Amino acid sequence: MIAWTIYITFAGAVVLLFMSRLLARWIALVTTVAGFGISLAAFFFNNVDVAIFKTIVRVPWVPMLGMEYHLAVDGISLTLALVTGLTAVSAVLFSWDVEHRQNEFFFWLLLVVGGSYGVFLSADLFLLFLFYELVIVPKYFLIAIWGSTNKEYGAMKLTLYSFFGGALVFIGILAIYVTAGSLDLQQLAQFQFTPQLQSWAFPVLFIGFGVLAGIWPLHTWAPTGHVAAPTAGSMLLAGIVMKLGAYGGLRVAMNLFPQGFQMWSKWIAVLAVIGIVYAAAVALRQRDLKFVIGYSSVSHMGFVLLGLATANALGVSGAVLQMFSHGVIAALLFAVAGRMIYRRTHTRDLDTLSGMSLGRALPFAAFSFVVASAASMGIPGFSGFAAEITILIGTWKSYPAAVWITGAGMVLVAAFTLRALKKSFFGESATDILTQEGRVSVDADWNEQQDITARITMAEKCGAGLLMFATLAVGVYPKLLLDRIMPAVEAMRFLK
Repeated sequence: MIAWTIYITFAGAVVLLFMSRLLARWIALVTTVAGFGISLAAFFFNNVDVAIFKTIVRVPWVPMLGMEYHLAVDGISLTLALVTGLTAVSAVLFSWDVEHRQNEFFFWLLLVVGGSYGVFLSADLFLLFLFYELVIVPKYFLIAIWGSTNKEYGAMKLTLYSFFGGALVFIGILAIYVTAGSLDLQQLAQFQFTPQLQSWAFPVLFIGFGVLAGIWPLHTWAPTGHVAAPTAGSMLLAGIVMKLGAYGGLRVAMNLFPQGFQMWSKWIAVLAVIGIVYAAAVALRQRDLKFVIGYSSVSHMGFVLLGLATANALGVSGAVLQMFSHGVIAALLFAVAGRMIYRRTHTRDLDTLSGMSLGRALPFAAFSFVVASAASMGIPGFSGFAAEITILIGTWKSYPAAVWITGAGMVLVAAFTLRALKKSFFGESATDILTQEGRVSVDADWNEQQDITARITMAEKCGAGLLMFATLAVGVYPKLLLDRIMPAVEAMRFLK
């Protein structure tokens, strides 16, 4: 059943090309809701053993080369398909008033979503790579056409980094195919590759996937791309696309090359810890709210990589839980910053926002940002805490020193998050601040439009409410996801 998430999403994208622009947003919403509904039903009512990467569709594709249209699912795939559907629905709701080339906008958006479903469900290496690369082109057009703030530069930088990572992945796939003579992930998971091959093929594959996951120091495309992207683009980029890289590193590189992973796992942990601390420190110095959230995404993806590096069931399960958690939290943060704030104030500068008293003017936006900030900081009761504590316990078993250093990064995360929250919504009102000349500094344009722009639309409330409910539900009851994630992780071959 879950295979229909791919078919319905791509069908919706094609239909958009032939329908009136007046129906574009409704077609996109119906399509994403259908995909989310299917992923939700599969997650809760699927009777398959979540520990086994079980085939759901298998059709010959290019028999001469051994390529098949082969889809399979386990607990990890179910979890990531769920966050894909959740984020996609919210992204459409936060794009409800897009007027410029509506059909094209939602067409590219649905291609990103459909390609992401395809990656998470593929059991054929070439099919996975095809879906993986398919996501890159729509990302470019979403940013280059509908973006802002050096949008062409941001779009091109993201695309070039993605193609660079894709080239490394393709080299690794060729090495696998030539050696094993198969592209079937289920068969390859049982194949014994030589230690010599694994020693170089693993880092090539993992770094190739890691580029899209924002691994340090190949992370610089992420903040630039996030800032340049439209709101929905940022939500999809942080909420879904960055998870493709982490998922590929886990499903392909780590599971097929367990010995290579053991050789390089310490270096992955080192890069992850550097990424957590470095990105958090840089975020603390940013003045653009979207740059703060962009570097925050890199820092939080560092936790995913750290969890993967632990090579134990608890740490890796925490990494998958963090993929879900960060997908929801980052999407909510970008939705508030890009849609609720920027579209109304036409600025993301924290110093400027601090004088607008947005907490009173946009109370729902302030509430949403407080919830997202609490989740991002890892406050108990939110999904961020459940994911990070699971990762840190797993890390303590493998790399105790890394936990102490990561603690410094967590302090920096709290610092930049609280700084952004205060300046965005709880700064002193401009009407209360006297300049040195004794006059009141007031943003006239803001005051004239305040009554109109303060209205948060129902679409925005629904999108934000969906994301807030998800982070709270998983934070209160993480067992809901971990019961499906852990059996799938324990079935993998790289665990110590």
